[in-house]
Amino acid sequence: MIRINSNITLDDSEVTESFIRASGPGGQNVNKVETAVQLRFDAKSSPNLPPYVFTKLRELAGQRMTKEGVLVLSSSEYRSQDRNRKAAIERLCELIRKAAVVPKYRRPTKPTYASKLRRLEKKQRRGGLKKSRGKVHLD
Repeated sequence: MIRINSNITLDDSEVTESFIRASGPGGQNVNKVETAVQLRFDAKSSPNLPPYVFTKLRELAGQRMTKEGVLVLSSSEYRSQDRNRKAAIERLCELIRKAAVVPKYRRPTKPTYASKLRRLEKKQRRGGLKKSRGKVHLD
């Protein structure tokens, strides 16, 4: 059981892991041991993910989500398979946590009558100041 927050928990069977060889430096270890992890999570058919979370997750994931709604995460930061696995799962949890946050409702407001009058008064004053900077006429 993977616990995301108080409302969302994922079953271990929903997440599939495959281990691949990591690229980059690492000596003989890189050529022999499959330490990198590729994590797949079928978000579209997950019964534990509410529809609004899936929609936001699709938006946040971008290229990491396939057209079929499968989220693919890779981790090859560490030299051990277990640490890469934990890092990928933590990345998945963090992504779902971000998607689960409901944005705060913004109540539309209007400026008050007094603030409108203050703004117009400032405009009048500023316009008058600029007008007084004109050329000096000698009569």
